[in-house]
Amino acid sequence: MQSRLFLWSLVSALAGFLFGFDTVVISGAEKTVQALWNLNGVMHGTAMGIALWGMVLGSLIGGWPTERWGRKKTLIWIGLLFLIGSVGSAFAPEVYTFMAARFLGGIAVGISTIAAPLYISEISPPHRRGRLAGMFQFNIVFGILMAYLSNYLLDGVGENAWRWMLGIMAVPSVIYTVACFAIPESPRWLIARGRREEGRAVLQSISPEAPPEKINALADEIAASSHSAVASTAGFWSRGLRVPILLAFLIAAFNQLSGINVILYFAPRLLGLAGIENPLLASVCIGLTNLVFTFVGLYLIDRLGRKTLLTIGSFGYIASLGICAWAFLSFSGFKTVSTSIDLADAAERVVKIESGALKLLPEDVTSARDAYTKAKASFAAEQALPAEAPVAAVLEVAKQAKSAASAALGFRSTIVLLCIMLFIAAHAIGQGAVIWVFISEIFPGKFRAPGQSLGSGTHWVFAALLTQLFPIAISKWDAGWHFAFFCAMMVLQLLWVKLMVPETKGRSLEEIQRDLRLS
Repeated sequence: MQSRLFLWSLVSALAGFLFGFDTVVISGAEKTVQALWNLNGVMHGTAMGIALWGMVLGSLIGGWPTERWGRKKTLIWIGLLFLIGSVGSAFAPEVYTFMAARFLGGIAVGISTIAAPLYISEISPPHRRGRLAGMFQFNIVFGILMAYLSNYLLDGVGENAWRWMLGIMAVPSVIYTVACFAIPESPRWLIARGRREEGRAVLQSISPEAPPEKINALADEIAASSHSAVASTAGFWSRGLRVPILLAFLIAAFNQLSGINVILYFAPRLLGLAGIENPLLASVCIGLTNLVFTFVGLYLIDRLGRKTLLTIGSFGYIASLGICAWAFLSFSGFKTVSTSIDLADAAERVVKIESGALKLLPEDVTSARDAYTKAKASFAAEQALPAEAPVAAVLEVAKQAKSAASAALGFRSTIVLLCIMLFIAAHAIGQGAVIWVFISEIFPGKFRAPGQSLGSGTHWVFAALLTQLFPIAISKWDAGWHFAFFCAMMVLQLLWVKLMVPETKGRSLEEIQRDLRLS
């Protein structure tokens, strides 16, 4: 039983691997994409954030196919969307095709956050539900690690390295899609749809040692729960569901207000601003940290419980984000690194234009030269710059200034890297381990898919907004203020966890429904 249940959960959770890989792989390509198509702040943010808006759409509509056609068929379609999105973005000839392909991949991610955790929760016994459903989160962080590692290994394969970074995901997409044909449908979905014997057969295969009368009793309980009073007399947005609705909204909102997606998406850029010499390699360290502490979170989730892990994570968030904010706002060397990077990027783009290596429309050439002039003025305000120096000479000055400032920062850069790793560890143990499990537990059977959709939709709306705004905000305000904002949000999360969050460990889905007074 255990091996079969584990295998079914693992196959479903592989959607999380594609989720993690797809969302973070762009971090290795984002600067190349910006330079290749000479994107301004707004277009750059849109190109990076378009997948997140796909995730918003997928999460908002994902409850419908998951409930209408079943968990299994929905998981299969998720794999196909991932495949189309990865191939399309890799072969995109211009930015609009690229954004369309990324949008499709985002839809797949959004639906996966509904169908996969829900499926695993519905096939898992109460004492193992946290760890099995948590495999979805494990696969997310494993996918993130593989994306960082893949980006690092493919970085030197040539000018089309970014296309290989994005296209390589086609391989796991095919493997996942084929594997989904081997899993059964959710027994709770089958029973709720009136297909009792099929659902009972799946329950028996999950627990072959259980006597038939116990399986029949469980099937009766599931059927009764799916037709509870609140489910049969009112819609989703009813007073009876106000508690789980509020819980799902707030856990999803706080998840993104921690800054997790901003840090994951823009890890190389943020680490570069911190003076890290090899930000892509440092990103791999972040991915490893995420993976290791996700194991810790999965080990503890059914032992300490969801509320305790959220509390531990909140303290870790506050400490790590607070120290990062203090470091960026206290040491002027970080500002020097920032202006040096901006000037080097702008100068390198102009050098490529002048050499003919980068072909742009006239208006884009003008925009690139304006960006260079602005970056040059910001740099000159802090450091001396040779008058009327050619662009190539300015590029070398900027690179040397960046190296000198990074060396001068010394241990301060290491502090930032360690704090970001602490932040990732806190997320992996807390929100990362808990969010998808918790949302899948707190709604009654009939509204479990719409409830998952609400939580997932909230998560991705906040993620999309923050990712869309970050490239603009980072060009206007010091990185320290961003870390300070996220730190303040995590103080609010800690208060919410202490005052409002219930514990759900060790209880069946039907018991949780009764505890929240939903039946």
